[in-house]
Amino acid sequence: MRIEPTKDALCELTEAWRGERFGSGRPRVPDEVLDGLRLATTEEAWSALHEAGYPRQFAGGWCRTHPENVLVGRAVTAQFVPHRPDLDAVVVAAGAREGHHEGDRQNSWVIELLEPGDVLVVDIFGKVVEGTVVGDNLGTAVASRIGVGAVIDGGVRDLQGLRRLGGGVNFFYRAADPTPIRGVTLAGVNLPIRIGDATVLPGDVVLGTETGVSVIPAQLAADVAAASEDTRVRDAFGKQRLAERRYTSAQIDVATWSEEIEADFQQWRQS
Repeated sequence: MRIEPTKDALCELTEAWRGERFGSGRPRVPDEVLDGLRLATTEEAWSALHEAGYPRQFAGGWCRTHPENVLVGRAVTAQFVPHRPDLDAVVVAAGAREGHHEGDRQNSWVIELLEPGDVLVVDIFGKVVEGTVVGDNLGTAVASRIGVGAVIDGGVRDLQGLRRLGGGVNFFYRAADPTPIRGVTLAGVNLPIRIGDATVLPGDVVLGTETGVSVIPAQLAADVAAASEDTRVRDAFGKQRLAERRYTSAQIDVATWSEEIEADFQQWRQS
């Protein structure tokens, strides 16, 4: 058993991605694409993904430590399962072979794998009591290593400390609880996992807003960013023309503009 798949296995899992990869084989979506997605809304992302044939890439119903911050980064996934002694023994042995210390909690193993610009995405089957993946100590480690945050389908602890973290971080979680994490075993890192109704692969781009979490496949991230920009520009044009009373709301607020308006938009955009 391995805690993290081999490079070849990660490349096979994410074979739709044709760009740069980390040394582990995880897709590395370019920083400029991440920058573009920071301006995207959840609705823009959902529309582009739905049109591309990915309608189940959104999960809602989260608490957030820093609601003012948009969360954007490349997913490092982790899956926990209820503790089972024989499985846990196998995981501990595999972790030792891969350089993890037996005395450390398994949730800390995952954090050591994070790179700048990553988002930790954890499936801990919605467990809150004794399912607190991070507190303010590990939260500080996440913030210092990647400066982004995490999505945890489970609990956090030390919420007051997490909320004091600066640097633009944001942690999405189900609920807070004072108990430490226990009664679980790390099933693996950088595996396909489920967060709410969305499937997450390692290297997917996570977009977290006040609406919820969008999971954007790496190979679609640039397209979603471009579609979002096009929507923003069209909105600016439409609002300007409405303010000028050049067109009516019925002419602007439609799925497809008339040839006249589309030609006007293209000329306006070029200028």
